[in-house]
Amino acid sequence: MPLLTERPLLLSPQLAVTLGLEEALLYQLLADCRGLCAGTVRGGLTWYSIDCQQLQDLLPFWPSHDIRRISHSLRDKGVLSIGSLPFGIDSEFHFAFNEGNRQPVTHTPKLAERTPTRLLTADWVPAPDVVAQLGQYGIPQDFVEQQIAEFITYWTERREPRHSWNAKFLKQVLRLWREEEARSAQRDRETAMHRHWQPSPDAVRILAEQAGINRNFIEDAVPEFILYWSDRGERRSTWNSDFVRHVKRQWARFTASLEHDSDPRPLDSGWQPSNDLYEVLSLANIPREFAIRELPAFVLFWRENGHATNSWNTKFLQHVKRQWARQATEDERDHERRQASGSTVSTRHRSLVDDLTDRSWAG
Repeated sequence: MPLLTERPLLLSPQLAVTLGLEEALLYQLLADCRGLCAGTVRGGLTWYSIDCQQLQDLLPFWPSHDIRRISHSLRDKGVLSIGSLPFGIDSEFHFAFNEGNRQPVTHTPKLAERTPTRLLTADWVPAPDVVAQLGQYGIPQDFVEQQIAEFITYWTERREPRHSWNAKFLKQVLRLWREEEARSAQRDRETAMHRHWQPSPDAVRILAEQAGINRNFIEDAVPEFILYWSDRGERRSTWNSDFVRHVKRQWARFTASLEHDSDPRPLDSGWQPSNDLYEVLSLANIPREFAIRELPAFVLFWRENGHATNSWNTKFLQHVKRQWARQATEDERDHERRQASGSTVSTRHRSLVDDLTDRSWAG
């Protein structure tokens, strides 16, 4: 199927106004080439094939990527369908004019008749070149196919006409894929809480230096935080932010609720913690019953010690938190021993909870 390589290129001024100069030139050339190609009727359109190198020879002033760009522009304007990979990827370029089997014309009124806006039909499928172009963006074909049904349902219900549903589909799938990539990256950053977790230095610095929270208070909050979230089994990428919010809430309640006498005093035999203290413990998910069980030993020790302090609620709060963490550690060790099925478990094994709670409550 030889083509004249020096044939003059004719251009309709009205067509150039309607489509753009570059688009009109390529459209006119393809319309002229159609007379030298054998068409195949498929899906209500007559499809033609032309050798990519022959078309390139007819347009030596455009590199292949420009022909690809201009042909996609014609497709997006709804005047051309492309049935192959983008120009220059395959050896042949398959195209059809979107006017059915009528002869193409080059003046504005009939062009408008050929390219009306169209409602989406229930049997619509994206053009092969659209699927191929999405593949060039690294989008898997199965992801593209999964979007077709939702795309058809949404736009058939809205009944909004479009010049090019292929262009609309292309943009929608690209947007959905970017959203999926963002969600995937977020999932990759998510981790489960584990017993060796520690807040980052930045998180500790924010709490200690910016929020003015006592570092011992921050350390005491770590075991309970680990225990609570380990039991829930969630995966997150924001553990440090969650920890900062958790400690700030506890500290605000702690400083607002617990008394701080100006004069130190020894512990009375009938001393009872304030109700506000139990509310602070509830923020750490420590049961009230556990704190009540710890009270007699606490009172007995400090009565015998004779030590004086200006806030027994604070000292009892720290004691209960540390005892709660120690109990969690022992439960964990018992579980590990059972899992070991008779293997030796060192009694000197230390977990993060041990390291954070080795300040004696009696100190």
